[in-house]
Amino acid sequence: MQAPQIDSRQKWLAALLMGMAMAVATVVPVDAQNRPATFAELAEQVSPSVVNITTSTVIAGRTGDQGIVPEGSPFEDFFNNDPGGERRSSALGSGFVISADGYIVTNNHVIEGADEIEIEFFPGDGQPSELLPAELIGTDPNTDIAVLKVEYDEPLQFVEFGDSDDVGARVGDWVLAMGNPLGQGFSVSAGIVSARNRSLQGTYDDYIQTDAAINRGNSGGPLFNMEGDVIGVNTAILSPNGGSIGIGFAMSSAVVTNVVDQLQEFGETRRGWLGVRIQDVTVDMIEAIEGLAQARGAMVTDVPAGPAEDAGMQAGDIILTFDGIEIENTRELVQIVGNSPVGKEVPVETLRNGEMIDLTVVLGRRETAESAAFPDPEAPEEGTPDTTNMLGMTLSEISPDMEESLGVEAGSGLVVVEVEDGSEADTKGLLAGDLITEAGQQKISGIQDFEARVEEAQEAGRKSLLLLVRRDGAPRFVALGLE
Repeated sequence: MQAPQIDSRQKWLAALLMGMAMAVATVVPVDAQNRPATFAELAEQVSPSVVNITTSTVIAGRTGDQGIVPEGSPFEDFFNNDPGGERRSSALGSGFVISADGYIVTNNHVIEGADEIEIEFFPGDGQPSELLPAELIGTDPNTDIAVLKVEYDEPLQFVEFGDSDDVGARVGDWVLAMGNPLGQGFSVSAGIVSARNRSLQGTYDDYIQTDAAINRGNSGGPLFNMEGDVIGVNTAILSPNGGSIGIGFAMSSAVVTNVVDQLQEFGETRRGWLGVRIQDVTVDMIEAIEGLAQARGAMVTDVPAGPAEDAGMQAGDIILTFDGIEIENTRELVQIVGNSPVGKEVPVETLRNGEMIDLTVVLGRRETAESAAFPDPEAPEEGTPDTTNMLGMTLSEISPDMEESLGVEAGSGLVVVEVEDGSEADTKGLLAGDLITEAGQQKISGIQDFEARVEEAQEAGRKSLLLLVRRDGAPRFVALGLE
């Protein structure tokens, strides 16, 4: 039988199909090579720098009725265990070493309120095998970051921060999370960067979203890129049941590095402050704003006494550039200003009545200036006595009404307005209406005096503060714990 004839068009089509098949065959292996066959080497490289953090806090025991159970009941020990005494509560978290001399980064919520902080290192040669006590260097609740310090005779292995805005932190890039999930000990999970620049609720939020498994106990642990650099600090998860569903958030290293530097240097944050109230420019505003072609920038709504006012900024100005950076919205401006050094002279371009205005602002410090420039709208009006909440009590300076009703003179002490249920002040019998005239065996005239006595006692290492309390003219001393 004669073989079928193949014309030139069929030959061309066959050659094209074979070429495409060869191209596919070469692409697949290349793509596969970009996927890590294992994370073992990376995990081995960085794990000595990851730590478990254990905190403990003394909590006042139960007071009042403890319940009535039959003698010999299995619940007897539960109800009768140290009634009215103290008990110690423990919590677990994660962190990572950032320097050979023992500085450690974690989340503020991991160590907040802790009386004791202990660090456990990943087991290995040259690593501390015992739990080491940690000193709290500083915290920043705004970004949920804290810095600790441990002392050890030998240099510690540490990791470095990477650039969370660089290659290796792109959406789709591989990442590795390490920590102490659910108190199970050192654990590794892998995933990808799911999204970037996420904001939860904080002013300075810049979260990396990842599907790497993050659970309770992972808080404060590092999120690594494939180079072994920390590009985020694992902080939060979105979950209906408290467990990982693949939506975790790590505060980006772009935010964390600046905070850590300040906490190490000052023990606190020192953020730049412009001194304005601002709002976003929306699309429906464009027609009413001369010279603005698109919805961008930050519109100034209020300029109190401060850096912006000194520079000549006015309400209605639209800030379009700050320190040479084009401003898209208020969130971006707040973050850039907050990351700028206090005292820096910054060029600012604003749009005012259709004209560009060049200003130079000398930044103030947000932590000390903002509350004075923008007082809390719920703050007491003038003439209302100042109050404070300390040592389980709400204390008030003496108002004219109190002078009459309590028969005391202004400046002769502080009046107890309210006592927290179950607090030490409550168990020791303090009541609303009591007058505290001395603290630390020194007379007090107002809240500042009282706060100063508390601070002095704490600095002196004392565990309690002696108060002179008067009720219906009868004085008595009461010692309240400072922890």
